[in-house]
Amino acid sequence: FAEAGPALAEAGLLVYAYDQRGFGAAPHTGLWAGGDRLTGDLTDAATLLRARHPGLPLYLLGESMGGAVVLAALDGPRPPETEGVILVAPAVWARATMPLGQRVALWLSARLIPWARFSGRGLGIQASDNIEMLRGLGRDPLFIKETRVDAVFGLVNLMDAAYQAAPRLQSDALLLYGEKDQVVPAEPTFDFWRRLPPEAAARQRRALYAEGWHMLLRDLQAQVVIDDIAAWTRDREMPLPSAAEAYAAAALAGEADQEAEQASAGSEGCTEAAC
Repeated sequence: FAEAGPALAEAGLLVYAYDQRGFGAAPHTGLWAGGDRLTGDLTDAATLLRARHPGLPLYLLGESMGGAVVLAALDGPRPPETEGVILVAPAVWARATMPLGQRVALWLSARLIPWARFSGRGLGIQASDNIEMLRGLGRDPLFIKETRVDAVFGLVNLMDAAYQAAPRLQSDALLLYGEKDQVVPAEPTFDFWRRLPPEAAARQRRALYAEGWHMLLRDLQAQVVIDDIAAWTRDREMPLPSAAEAYAAAALAGEADQEAEQASAGSEGCTEAAC
């Protein structure tokens, strides 16, 4: 949030960002603290900020894994009190949306070599179009460049909880995703969107950015996303400044049409008994 924090502050928001356990300058870097601790820390932080600023509305912004923490916390036994949540490319790539081979490989690795560390080198995954920023992360000593297997296993458990929370999410929400995201796939993201409760649809806004990557708040077009976030916090009913909401609606409608066409094609030539 080195760039996004000041930009949001310039738009009139008071921003607090903290390093989660095991990340950044927090203790035990690289070790997985557990989903319960991470969600508990979020609720504690929200409670403290409520007490410090009793007259201000409180919004929780979670990016990637942080989005999963927000979702799991809201669905947990001690949900934070908030006016709304902003989920930026939330990590909802749950086991239910993963190939069987991937799930089996993770299960075996977590039991046989939980201490092993792996980097993302060689996977061909690009997190952003802001190359200079990515190079800066490579030089940052606080940025984790190799992740333990047991931490990946813990993250997937957290993503399971976040994904499963979708039908019960009642908070006002702004859900943001980049069409060029190579880290969290589109399929589980759109599936998560579709599984949100229908009765909350008017309060839960979806935005899809055609030029957005995974790191939406640090991409080259980050200001577009930041302007949308600031506008939503000022008035959660007004349209976003960008065209990202309409683009998201069109993308979801296109997927639904494609699924209908596939179902229709699959049933052609069936006898009544076979169908």
